[in-house]
Formats: sequence, structure tokens, C-alpha cells
Amino acid sequence: MDVNNFTFRFWGEVREPTEMTWQQLMTVKHTILTADFHCVTGWSMLETEWGGALVRDVLEAAHVELSTSARFVMAHCTTEFTTNLPLEALLADDTMLVWEWNRLPLTSEHGGPLRLLVPSLYAWKDAKWVSGFEFLTEDRPGFWESRGYHMHGDPWKEERYG
Repeated sequence: MDVNNFTFRFWGEVREPTEMTWQQLMTVKHTILTADFHCVTGWSMLETEWGGALVRDVLEAAHVELSTSARFVMAHCTTEFTTNLPLEALLADDTMLVWEWNRLPLTSEHGGPLRLLVPSLYAWKDAKWVSGFEFLTEDRPGFWESRGYHMHGDPWKEERYG
């Protein structure tokens, strides 16, 4: 994906739909986070290091004003992939849009140039090649959730399948 033509979109239950270019995203406060990464198939990577921006900092920089009815978000990708999240998971202290892994640029294989990171949930919620957030009033299943995966995906509750 060519970052010079990259656009991240915000729409749905927002005051006004908006977009952010790659160059604008790169001006958001850079954050380094060490977090565990849990795959639904049963393996984990402990204490992995991610670099990027906290989602709440990105929303602030993009001047996204959520509607009071927004309760969920659907992360959309440059592929057909989508995944759903409760709004509180998206706005958590450790949820990020990441472009670095272990201090190196995130490769396409691992979701680069931009990936969602939600350490509190299973990794299928960490949408690869993420390109936008659709804010919703009601939860709806994304790609894997519509194929039998759990709607929430908490690894500590083993919420693998619905």
C-alpha cells in the first residue's frame, strides 16, 4: 500500500465524517507500548513492543466528535476484513493504531502499514491494513464474527467462538 495515497476514514455516528492522511497521522503523538498478543488458536507472544498512536489521540487530532448514541465501532480494512469492538475497547488506554513492531516498520505480512492493536482482546480484533472506523449505535458482526468467532473476544475468558 502506498502511504502517499493512504486515507483513514471516520464515519457513522459522528458529528461530521472526516478523513486523515498518512502524513497527518504521523503528526499524532508517538507512543511506544509493550503488550501481550494472544492468538485465538492458543499461542501468545508476551511483552511485544508496538509503536504508533493511541486511538484516542488520533480521534482528537482528527477532530472526531462522536455522537452520544455511538456505542460500537466497526474497523474496516483495505481488504474485505472488518471487526467489531465496543467503543470502550477502542478508547482504552492501550488501544493503538500501530505502524511499528519491535522498533521496525510494520511489514505488510503483519498488517502494515497500519494495524489496530487492542491488547485486551484476541488478536483477530487487531485489524490488519486498517483504513477506517465506522461508529455504530448497535453491535454487528465483522468478518470473523459472522463466521462463528465470539462477538467480544476476551482471551482471559477464552471467548474464542460464539
